Amino acid sequence: MRLNISKSKHAESFYAIETVVVNGKRTTRVVEKLGTKKEWEERFPGQDVYALARAYVQELTRKREEGIVETLLKLSNSKYLSKGQQQSFQGGYLFLQKIYYQLKLQDICQRIADQYAFEFDLNAILSRLIYTRVLSPSSKASAFESCQHYLEPPDFELHHIYRALDLLAKESDFIQSELYKNSLAICERNTKILYYDCTNFYFEIEEAWGYKQYGHSKENRPNPIVQMGLFLDGSGMPLTFSITPGNTNEQTTLRPLEKTLLKDFELSQFVVCTDAGLSSKANRRFNTKGQRAYVTTQSLKKLKEEWRTWALSPLGWKVLGEDSQTEYDLNALECTEQEKDTHLFYKQLPITDGTLEEFLLVSYSPKYRAYQRHLRSKQIARAQKHITQPSSMAKKRANDPKRFIRTLHCTEEGELAERQRLVLDEEAIAYEEQFDGFYAVCTNLEGNPEDVIRINQGRWEIEKAFRTLKTEFKSRPVYLQKDERIFAHFITCFIALLIYRILAKKVQTQFKETPFSSKQMLETLQGMSFLKLKSGDFVPTYTRTDMTDALHEVSGFRTDTELVSQKCIRNVIKQTKL
Repeated sequence: MRLNISKSKHAESFYAIETVVVNGKRTTRVVEKLGTKKEWEERFPGQDVYALARAYVQELTRKREEGIVETLLKLSNSKYLSKGQQQSFQGGYLFLQKIYYQLKLQDICQRIADQYAFEFDLNAILSRLIYTRVLSPSSKASAFESCQHYLEPPDFELHHIYRALDLLAKESDFIQSELYKNSLAICERNTKILYYDCTNFYFEIEEAWGYKQYGHSKENRPNPIVQMGLFLDGSGMPLTFSITPGNTNEQTTLRPLEKTLLKDFELSQFVVCTDAGLSSKANRRFNTKGQRAYVTTQSLKKLKEEWRTWALSPLGWKVLGEDSQTEYDLNALECTEQEKDTHLFYKQLPITDGTLEEFLLVSYSPKYRAYQRHLRSKQIARAQKHITQPSSMAKKRANDPKRFIRTLHCTEEGELAERQRLVLDEEAIAYEEQFDGFYAVCTNLEGNPEDVIRINQGRWEIEKAFRTLKTEFKSRPVYLQKDERIFAHFITCFIALLIYRILAKKVQTQFKETPFSSKQMLETLQGMSFLKLKSGDFVPTYTRTDMTDALHEVSGFRTDTELVSQKCIRNVIKQTKL
């Protein structure tokens, strides 16, 4: 940086300038306007203003070399903004980029590039698709527009994105297995316990073809859907996934994906935990082989009568965490309200179902019972409203309040009525009440029943993962048509979920005393924008909070000073790619 003196007919002006390279050409840029010679003489009468100005520029240079940047911003309400000049930039992606490069996704992209002949930068495209899925989820065309506002603008065209999707789909198995191996170096992965579940994603179209088929929609939408099967490990981290047509029986999706884990992930000893909808005998039998086991939920209503009678009996219950020899009678319980909220009772019975020898483990929670009855009271109130204001009595879903309504075709005296009557079905209500507070699982695990209960209690993580994909990442509706590109879309969603969860886990681990919600972290990342000054430096326009402090702390860089120099931004970008 040096002093430049510009002389005109009426004045001499002082400037601090520096040499920069723009588009491969060297040029000079004004860092700061220092004022005129006359203004300096008025401020420092009788002194050598040239020497003072040079000393000021030297001090300014020293501060910049030390990373200290100060600027005096002069704006005018008489000057218009330059047309087409971008001023606001998104910087929240830098925290995701740090995890992206720690997972060595750039190396994965390079290995794919070595196998195919293409000119675009696959790493740049994949990274931007992942960042925009978290920060501004939308279609691929909108994602391309969104990443134009990043501190690092993209160096690819829109049509390159669609070509890259085809490659990502071809190399899906390789990407997932390498991603798992690379993740072991940066986060804890409990692969002794695996959670599996299925969900589906809809398309706003009417014609079914390819992956897009009509099936049972989780959201009760009359649209073609695709189905995703997802494995999470015991740490809540995504492990692998599959995409199948929307009309596929979800029970058939478990074994093929599990075989992939055995082959490509080199995992052999684990417990698979699923819900009742995925607990076919074939799936359970498959997980009795080798060093594998299973824990699956079991509907008490669908049990054989003798087992259901044993499960609902008030006798023979034990308390989780207490002496396993002490048994309780639920009808004779005398405990405080606080104990009712914290106690979890259980009992276990060895059963044989065909060729399967397993354990039926039933738990009972007074708190869960109160919760179920609270929900039912609201459903009964809605059912009563249907009675007083009759509406469509179409086929009832599992939790439809109409299941508590009975249609009578005779009068109270037993005579045939001219018009049907709707009344509450007290028998149906009483039948459901007997199951309140009870929860059952089947397993082939021998040993401590408490371990089985704790394994099953972790199933909420996979429901949360699906909610993140659908709600926060807006992964549906899907706007793509070709099967390969649909699959690639979910690859980017899957990687985005992994990166986001790793970042959240790092924050939660380091700041245990300050609980941060997933929504809070997401909104913070989305709002981290910067204003670019004419000098090339940046001013953060986001609000500094405990959340921004935590993100900077776990990521190892800072962007929350009053002024962030151009050099500092370059260093941060470089640091996120180490």
